[in-house]
Amino acid sequence: MTGRPIIGITMGDPVGIGPEIILKALSHNAPYETCRPLVLGDIQVLSATNQLLRTGLTIRRVEGVEAGGGQSGRIDVVGLSDLDGGQLQPGRPTQATGQAMVNYITKGVKWAMEGRIHGLATCPINKKAMHAAGFNFDGHTELLAEQTKTSHCVMMLAGAQLRVSLVTTHLPLALVSISLTTEGVLKTILITEQALRDSFGIPKPALAVAALNPHAGEDGLFGDEEVQIISPALHQAAQAGVNVSGPYPADTLFYWALKGRWDAVISMYHDQGLIPFKMVHFSDGVNTTLGLPIVRTSVDHGTAYDIAGTGKADPGSLLAAIHMAAHQAISRRRAS
Repeated sequence: MTGRPIIGITMGDPVGIGPEIILKALSHNAPYETCRPLVLGDIQVLSATNQLLRTGLTIRRVEGVEAGGGQSGRIDVVGLSDLDGGQLQPGRPTQATGQAMVNYITKGVKWAMEGRIHGLATCPINKKAMHAAGFNFDGHTELLAEQTKTSHCVMMLAGAQLRVSLVTTHLPLALVSISLTTEGVLKTILITEQALRDSFGIPKPALAVAALNPHAGEDGLFGDEEVQIISPALHQAAQAGVNVSGPYPADTLFYWALKGRWDAVISMYHDQGLIPFKMVHFSDGVNTTLGLPIVRTSVDHGTAYDIAGTGKADPGSLLAAIHMAAHQAISRRRAS
């Protein structure tokens, strides 16, 4: 990679807000200052959305990665689907839209693995439509892991003030405790620490680990996961040279994390980490997948079918995701 990295932006669900936030994000000059954006999507859908929004942008079809110029005011698009705009309804996914959204991702992963692009920023997808198209994954992360042959990756939500990695992700709360293992906590710590050094450019990151139970279990009174599962993982990570501490009660941990005491927090389950994160970074948070051989960031929201096609979508999270993907690509280049 020389100069600005090429960041592939996958359009996500064609009937969600992905097309709209792409056009709004790329109407700003900022993305072009840090990278060469290349959209992987559908020309007809983007053109129709462009007419709705009246952005004044030029949408240019390019046949391959190398043809993209990364010039402000012009959106370079590799057309990977040819959907019939007359048959599409905002907020109404179909098998065809499910197939299309997966095609954007798999092509982007392939090009990233080949080094033809230097990172992916992904727009939101619909899991039901993806399943209807024959891809039975729980979401982006699992599909990316399969495509890159990665055995263990970590979901991190990142913003300017907070970074939160999750040990478990989309599980019913009743299954969290029985799903936690010392190995899982340890891998999350190690992958997060490595990513902070290589992808975020933090030479000596400090990590904090959240407890599972109130008051960190209160010496076993409120649960023993801290003693039996979490603390052994912290001990092994510290022996490996990681600057990690905890487990801390989650009700106070995030206060100090927001004050900048640590570079990232390891949370045991989805809402434990995402509720405080989204209180701070609701509009500019980024979902990034750690542990992959490629750079991948994403918006931290869904397809927002209720406002799809209305022009009301906020591109803030996608702008932040594009910026972070470019930053990670450059940091990885320096680290290597």
